Amino acid sequence: MWYLIIQYFKFLLKSTNQHGVHSPFIYDLITKCFYEKTDYPEYKDIQNYKSTLKNNDAIISVEDLGPGSRKTKTHQRKVSQIAKISGTNLSRSKLLFRLSKYFKPNQVLELGTSLGIATHAVHLGTPNCNILSIEGCPNISKFTCNRLKPLKNITIENANFSEVLPNLSKHTFDLIFFDGNHQKEATLNYFETLLPTAHNNSVFIFDDIYWSKGMTEAWETIKKHPKVSVTIDTFNWGFVFFRNEQAKEDFVIRL
Repeated sequence: MWYLIIQYFKFLLKSTNQHGVHSPFIYDLITKCFYEKTDYPEYKDIQNYKSTLKNNDAIISVEDLGPGSRKTKTHQRKVSQIAKISGTNLSRSKLLFRLSKYFKPNQVLELGTSLGIATHAVHLGTPNCNILSIEGCPNISKFTCNRLKPLKNITIENANFSEVLPNLSKHTFDLIFFDGNHQKEATLNYFETLLPTAHNNSVFIFDDIYWSKGMTEAWETIKKHPKVSVTIDTFNWGFVFFRNEQAKEDFVIRL
């Protein structure tokens, strides 16, 4: 916890807003997406989906394939507890919706479905996009698959990331959301494995880049990769772009 607090204060000292940005691409992303203030009707759908989960007392037997939750180590968890502790919060769900609406991806990959809060938000932003979401825990995967079954173009696969990702290396993804195993070596392995799936306009989003010292080290390594042109550090998330026309630069942006 102290590591996170210290890193946040460092982030505040380094971060800026759109006024410190000279890249037209990043400036537009910040002003037209990150800071966009429209009260979209889909926000109610996002809020209702999360509220329904937070009021669900069904118990799921959880199998953590990564480091697991910091706040609870019990394997028998209520859906409401998972939604409160592990699920994407409302503000970030709204941002995912705006990102999906802004970038209009056709092919999306999500590592770590959990209860489908992020999956649902991305779908609302671009209802016609194809979303493949991978969840390691079989019981959570089954629960979320049933919850999202009415929505089209969403495939939830129960699998271990390290086993299934090599099979995806020949695919192409417009957006990948890394929200699964928050460990250094695993994160770097997933990044390298999925790098061939990126094209010039793809975006990779890494969750919890300051979750631990190891995750921050992984983030710093990813930033320096020769195929990465631009990154954005928003503290909770790290954005990676591969735009050949963009000068290599790292931004630190307050949301």
